[in-house]
Amino acid sequence: MTEYVSIANARLGPGEPTFIIAEAGVNHNGDLTLAHQMIDVAAEAKVDAIKFQTFDPESLAAPDAPKAKYQIENTGKGGSQLEMLRNLALPHSSYSELVQHTAEKNLIFLSTPFDMDSATFLDNLEIPAFKISSGDLTNHPLLLHIAKTGRPLLLSTGMASLDRVEAAVSILESAGMPQLVLFHCVTSYPAHAADCNLRAIETLRTRFKVPVGWSDHTEGFDISVAAVALGANAVEKHFTLDRGLPGPDHAASLEPSELVAMVKAIRRVESALGDGVKQPAACEIAVAPVAYRSLFWSRDLRSGTKVTSGDLIALRPGTGVSPEKIALYVGRKVAGEVRKGKMLLESDFASEAE
Repeated sequence: MTEYVSIANARLGPGEPTFIIAEAGVNHNGDLTLAHQMIDVAAEAKVDAIKFQTFDPESLAAPDAPKAKYQIENTGKGGSQLEMLRNLALPHSSYSELVQHTAEKNLIFLSTPFDMDSATFLDNLEIPAFKISSGDLTNHPLLLHIAKTGRPLLLSTGMASLDRVEAAVSILESAGMPQLVLFHCVTSYPAHAADCNLRAIETLRTRFKVPVGWSDHTEGFDISVAAVALGANAVEKHFTLDRGLPGPDHAASLEPSELVAMVKAIRRVESALGDGVKQPAACEIAVAPVAYRSLFWSRDLRSGTKVTSGDLIALRPGTGVSPEKIALYVGRKVAGEVRKGKMLLESDFASEAE
């Protein structure tokens, strides 16, 4: 595994710009026109990549598989998970034009495969990387299948303990996969801030020595911004054209204006992170002489008087002798008369301290 991962023209890792993925997911509702509109929205928000989901409903859910609680809340009690998925899948024939449209908008096209045939299909499209959902962290056959493509893998780790993540990473290492990005994630829709445990981002980075991202299912985007401040190398966030649209994921997604605001906030925060070296910023150089202080005489002294700390006071501006050097002057004799309110000068003193 490596500390840096390359996906198309983007480089993920410490010190690199945050890789922002706008997760279209299934928020196109199986409508190709909506899918194209989402590409336009993602481009206007200036994200790095847009991600879809590629699946054969029959290979993903059993006929009697129930819908998740949040899916029931957003789509109603009627129908099975399989029936819901059938209405959300895009046909393979639509992908070439989606990939082309994405490239025309200078975005990176990504998709999450949920079965081996879908992974092979995406590999044949020559997508630059795969993304695997948290639900397939334990699907080792799928992980092995994708590892053999040699493409970078972005792997979500929601619902998993560190041991379970280690097992998945071991499988990928055994297949010779060198480029892996792990995503900390809370698989709940919407996820509550108190459940996010963003410090796990550093836990994953320390343990596996790979770039680590944050797949955000919270409402709003403040948690994504916080994740970047804590060192996330990538952020994935669901978005929609309209939260009022029917479907399982719209309610917990960002609308277009919010996606724009999230990208701006992330870029602002990452610009504030710096290199960690404690030194004056260039913008502070002109301020320092005004804000710092210098040593001034607090009273009149006659020639030959030995200086005490009470004879000196620290006042602005900071263009003279810094108060941090006061010990160098206490105990010395002044060479001539000095006046209260005047800045201390080296010439005020005899050549040698007594």
